[in-house]
Amino acid sequence: QVHLMESGGGLVQTGGSLRLSCSVSGPTFSTYSLGWFRQAPGTERELVGAISWSGNTDYAESVRGRLTISRDRPRHTMWLQMNSLKPEDTAIYYCALSQSASLRTTASSYTYWGQGTQVTIST
Repeated sequence: QVHLMESGGGLVQTGGSLRLSCSVSGPTFSTYSLGWFRQAPGTERELVGAISWSGNTDYAESVRGRLTISRDRPRHTMWLQMNSLKPEDTAIYYCALSQSASLRTTASSYTYWGQGTQVTIST
């Protein structure tokens, strides 16, 4: 049973920083890619960014240059470093796992999801 758990969400002021973590347990396949998605009230879930098994990354245009994804493969952990946060970054952030080693940018490509962590940016 694959399990993903996010942590690190919270309330910060505009311009502040947060670091989210995603811990992966239970994968029986040798390679996989990971992604961060977010969903604000009344909106659809959207990609924040993704990272392939080899470490290639891609980001949504709205966060490029402010958010950075990294991963530690032996520790099955992924991080999302968020800087220069804006009120529009407020959402529930989810990490997700795709059984593809290649980078994936659509939610339908991901099989396993965490429960999400709330990020709130105050003005």
